[in-house]
Amino acid sequence: MTQHASNPADLSAVEARDLIAEKKLSSQELTQACIARVNELDHAVNALVARDFDRALTEAKAADEKQARGEALGPLHGLPFGVKDMVDVAGLPTTFGSEIFRDNIATKDDAMVEAMRSAGALVLGKTNCPEWSAGGNTRNRVYGVTPNPYDLTRNCGGSSGGSAVALACGYTPLATGSDTGGSLRTPASFCGVVGYRPSPGVVPGTKRAMGMMPLPTNGPMGRTVADCGLMLSVIATPDTRDQYTHVMGGNTLWDTKKFANIQSIDLKGLRFAITDDYGFAPVENAVKRCFRKAISALTPFLSQVEEVTPDCSHADRIFSVLRAVMFLSSHPKLLDEHPELMGPNITDNVLEGRTYSAEDVSQALTMQTAYYCRWQDFFNDHDYILAPTTTIQTRNWHEFYPTEIDGKPTKTYYHWLAMAYASTLAGHPSITIPCGRDENGMPFGLQIVGKRHDDAGVLAVASQLEAIIAGISSLAPQRPDFAMLKGASPISDVEGFLSFD
Repeated sequence: MTQHASNPADLSAVEARDLIAEKKLSSQELTQACIARVNELDHAVNALVARDFDRALTEAKAADEKQARGEALGPLHGLPFGVKDMVDVAGLPTTFGSEIFRDNIATKDDAMVEAMRSAGALVLGKTNCPEWSAGGNTRNRVYGVTPNPYDLTRNCGGSSGGSAVALACGYTPLATGSDTGGSLRTPASFCGVVGYRPSPGVVPGTKRAMGMMPLPTNGPMGRTVADCGLMLSVIATPDTRDQYTHVMGGNTLWDTKKFANIQSIDLKGLRFAITDDYGFAPVENAVKRCFRKAISALTPFLSQVEEVTPDCSHADRIFSVLRAVMFLSSHPKLLDEHPELMGPNITDNVLEGRTYSAEDVSQALTMQTAYYCRWQDFFNDHDYILAPTTTIQTRNWHEFYPTEIDGKPTKTYYHWLAMAYASTLAGHPSITIPCGRDENGMPFGLQIVGKRHDDAGVLAVASQLEAIIAGISSLAPQRPDFAMLKGASPISDVEGFLSFD
């Protein structure tokens, strides 16, 4: 077996796929290496909270046998992946991080998992998330906290924190995530991996309670842009159950081949807008300084750069109302019947939602429509936006959420996610790629936002920038210290592991 990495667990999905296709690596070897990595490190980070190792090894053996028979192979043949604990995998728990669903075992695969399996991938296990994915700190009272693998005292982000940590630690080359106000992008930024929030409908949301409100979406997470593109090409299925998935003649309107085979693009022919706060987000000065250093290093590779932002008036109000309405679609009964089993974020959102009138909701939807139109006008004159992914540097995970930024109080538990939900409200695709370290030596994420439905273009720009960043020593990604993690005490021994305090 020829390895492109010292351990198969550290291969990217594209590298592993190619080696498997060339018969230089078997699915069993890759899966065994991933399982060994979990066994070595997960006591420290608690990222893979439900495991399916026996079935994964059985499926890996079957994948190798299929290849030996000369049968056609899927684009993800033999690749293990992690599934966020908001998504059903038959035979595994889906707890949503909620004590109410602690014993809930899924009876069938989610449509996204079905697509991954049909493409040849195999589930290694479920990744941790906050209760009902509410908030940017991966903590719950079912499985406990998932800390940052670069510093076990710090927040890994959320809500797809378990997936981001699993990727950073080499558990799997691919993982699922979901994103409403940064749930893919925040943990990717904090953990030095790639998280991609696609345009609404590209990845069908078949279980969205409010189908006409596409704030939440599933999306791919990986260690490289190409990995995310490969996974996106598989999960971007023509499913008419999502009202935002455009299907004609049994096919989607987007060319998924361009997701898997990212096109080369001339960055100097593109118009980039640069903003460090969208004109409204409470971004700490340390993040702005780090962003400016990164932009200074990247500017020589661009030619059309302008300091400008779309008009994001009323963003906080729109997001607050619509987010609360979204939580009212499924959580009030749970809160009323089991208040002692509901965490503070869910409780706050339901109670907030109950304070809004029909007029408040009508005004929020009207303001969002105007917001969307302003963003479309902005992108008539600009192709892409470059911005920080987060408003803050990652902090101690015991801080449930930031109550202040640079001494100024935040409005809500999700206010600090404003750099992500700015584009969510307009429905534009956004990707986060690793781009150096912040002033605390932690991974820093660069966010790239494109035009609505320009998903292939966002991937192309991100891929070009990723290659440039890899060649700049001060910005090139670094993996966590695996020796430190291996020797660390169990995170379950740390005070506050299973609480919200």
